[in-house]
Amino acid sequence: MYKKDHNPPHFHALFNGEDCIVDINKAKAKGKFPKDKKKIVEAWAIIHQKELFECWDLLCKENKVMEIEPLK
Repeated sequence: MYKKDHNPPHFHALFNGEDCIVDINKAKAKGKFPKDKKKIVEAWAIIHQKELFECWDLLCKENKVMEIEPLK
């Protein structure tokens, strides 16, 4: 997530120099990621959806982000 970003709540994922945007509400990725990588990022977003919304709220209110367990 980037400071002073725009709605809807989302985050950016990076892979091999490509960027995709993941809508937190829908857990759907848009961008030039390989299909299998999009599915992994979307699954991670579903697992961490509550934390992602908390992070988005914190970003909007205090311009800070919290750390969420990364993909392994």
